[in-house]
Amino acid sequence: MIDRTRLAELMAIEEQRFLDAHPKSGELFESAKLSMPSGVPMSWMSKWPGAYPVFVEEAKGATFVDVDGNTYIDFCLGDTGSMTGHSPEATVTAIREQVGRGLSAMLPTKDAAVVSADLAARFKLPLWQFTVSATDANRHVIRYSRLITGKSKIIVIDRCYHGSVDETFATLDKKGKTVAREGNIGAPVDLDVTTRVVPFNNLAAMKKALANDDVAAILMEPAMTNVGIVLPIDGYLKGVEKLAKEFGAMLIIDETHTISVGPGGMTGELGLAPDFLTIGKAIGGGFPTGAFGMSQAVADSIKKLVELEVIDTGGIGGTLAANALSLAAMKATLSKVLTKENFDRMIKLGNRWADGVEKTIQKYQLPWTVNRLGARAEYMFSQTTPKTGREAADAGDFELEQYIHLRMLNDGFLITPFHNMALISPDTTDADVDAHTLAFDKMCGELTE
Repeated sequence: MIDRTRLAELMAIEEQRFLDAHPKSGELFESAKLSMPSGVPMSWMSKWPGAYPVFVEEAKGATFVDVDGNTYIDFCLGDTGSMTGHSPEATVTAIREQVGRGLSAMLPTKDAAVVSADLAARFKLPLWQFTVSATDANRHVIRYSRLITGKSKIIVIDRCYHGSVDETFATLDKKGKTVAREGNIGAPVDLDVTTRVVPFNNLAAMKKALANDDVAAILMEPAMTNVGIVLPIDGYLKGVEKLAKEFGAMLIIDETHTISVGPGGMTGELGLAPDFLTIGKAIGGGFPTGAFGMSQAVADSIKKLVELEVIDTGGIGGTLAANALSLAAMKATLSKVLTKENFDRMIKLGNRWADGVEKTIQKYQLPWTVNRLGARAEYMFSQTTPKTGREAADAGDFELEQYIHLRMLNDGFLITPFHNMALISPDTTDADVDAHTLAFDKMCGELTE
């Protein structure tokens, strides 16, 4: 176990190291507080450890440089937004060329057909629509699911995350009742009005939640990623698929993070057959975008139920969705960056990162485990591998996480915030991974002295 007095002492050292190394970020932070709450452009950025966030000067490939001139190996990669590496050449070139040809016109470009065909081939869903983000994609398919089924309830997985979608900020209390998740801001209604929550990897609970015949859709990641990596047990995903069909609910697979396993995400790798699939972030190479795919049957149902005269007032779409610039970015990213060859290399390095962490954990006899998800890996403060979101959340240790994140930042590594996850880009090198292993070993050694 970690000695908390020792942890506090080490944290104080890292806090001072941070201040000494980031004076310009500190100056920018003080200035930023005059025009942004807590001095950050998004409120959650205030959760980063240290006296203030690091302000980025530039980012390229697998590294970024802050305003103080410090260089970091980036294992966060914009929490998947830059899984391609920062500013991949193919994407940058496509964006640069498209800027001179127009940004947004509320009309399709030839790239739309190319990108939709690429997504269809990867995920085995024939028809696609575009959004500004994966959050919007999830909102849209929830609306369509209610339209098609005539039902109202949405099932989500306990401790899930699907962007800022109202229906998903729910959890189970100790009595198994659906309630608002802690931190849920301004929920429009009690969450049990819109949502039913079930634990991951529990088919019996899923069947029970479907039994009232009032569920429009099941929205889920094929592996949980935002509470830590929680992998599906054998037969679980196909079991959910079967139950959705049995009870007439739409199955929505969110591949925004799980695309880390390969070009077609877990849907492609495992041969899943959802009614809808949503994705965003990485497919634009860091450029804001999202998309959702659907089966032919779903598309046919939508066409029958939506009147052309009022198709623009139904809550589906956005002025900047499918803009020319985002489609150019997606075309280049999908065809030239998120390739099988790059995934093969990224996954190999992801295993190298996980192996290094796992050996270090064993070396210092820490009660932690490592989970892997293709080019993504994570260590968790649990002796056994969590099988549900609740188990993963219960394994969290905010105080220890804050120290680890700050320590690794000071040592020149950025890992994904709020848990201990690493993501590998096409530009990440063996040397980057091995440098992290050495720094992680040193940190664990000091923690256990």
